[in-house]
Amino acid sequence: MNQMLKKASTTCAAFACAASLMFSGAAVVWADGEIDETVKNQIETYAEGLTDEIIGLSDDQIEQYMESDDAFTSSAMTAWDGTKDDLGELKETGDVEIEYSGDEYTAVIPVEFEKEDAEFTYVFDKNLTPTSLAVDIQYSFGTTMKNAALNTLMGIGTVFVILAMLIFLISLFKYIPGSGAQQVKMKKEEAAAPAPAPVPVAAAPVQEETDNSELIAVIAAAIAASEGTTTDGFVVRSIRKINRKKR
Repeated sequence: MNQMLKKASTTCAAFACAASLMFSGAAVVWADGEIDETVKNQIETYAEGLTDEIIGLSDDQIEQYMESDDAFTSSAMTAWDGTKDDLGELKETGDVEIEYSGDEYTAVIPVEFEKEDAEFTYVFDKNLTPTSLAVDIQYSFGTTMKNAALNTLMGIGTVFVILAMLIFLISLFKYIPGSGAQQVKMKKEEAAAPAPAPVPVAAAPVQEETDNSELIAVIAAAIAASEGTTTDGFVVRSIRKINRKKR
């Protein structure tokens, strides 16, 4: 394992030394960001060599490089370690695209893997020293839709779980003394209790009215005889019996 680490270190060091000796302080950049062809070829060779070396590292080598004191080495290993499991085995490396801006060179290498494609993006300073590496996975349409569906299902499931927990917690309020739920329960119990039966009220005696034409005629005649007049001077409308107490 130490021999493999030494081999990887030697390869990277060789590229770094070659770049430093040949182009340190002498990188030529033309107007409007146009890059000198020699510099471009050197960056392509350097970036391709680093990419092949990084992809070929074992898990143990990656862990050891992550503990390196060199900022670029540790950050590059961290970027690769976080994405390699989603990519699978290497299939093909594409052409390098290089841009120059703000005294920095950006080299992008498209790489095709067994599961998904990825882009290795290197940043070099004006002395052609690598400063950072980013590994961006280019998910396919099918993978993107699959991840979207999984995220949707997880979101809906989370909502239902939270709602179920809220319903369960609310159902426990009725057991808390002094809670609104318990007061409502007491009011319902009071409303459900049967009301006392009303006390029957004695009905007032109904006075019987006599509607007897013959009796009315007799009484009218008696009144007319006692008054010395005829029955035409008055009209008997009703006759009511008066109950008098016996002495």
